[in-house]
Amino acid sequence: MSALPHCPACNADYTYEDGTLFVCPMCGHEWAQAGDDSPAEESRDIRDANGNVLIDGDTITVVKDLKIKGSSQVVKVGTRVKNIRLVEGDHDIDCKIDGIGAMKLKSEFVRKA
Repeated sequence: MSALPHCPACNADYTYEDGTLFVCPMCGHEWAQAGDDSPAEESRDIRDANGNVLIDGDTITVVKDLKIKGSSQVVKVGTRVKNIRLVEGDHDIDCKIDGIGAMKLKSEFVRKA
């Protein structure tokens, strides 16, 4: 038998480890391991062009014309993008732009609206 803790949300004993988190397959709840001193959310501090901290669900405005690779379309200055999602990587904003579709943006080319 494993020494993994029970799920704090539903008390199921089918938990498993996923990197630095425990996961419950019964209810989908994820929580940090007890000995983990490094907070995962605070290490992902993504800031816009003005230095404001961005969070999931924010509305942003593009501050520079952005050419779309492999297309003749351009994301114009002032384009508002609602309900962003922050992701890991070089292009750290995942969003959907009206008239263009799903794309990834760099936080240095946007500002919080």
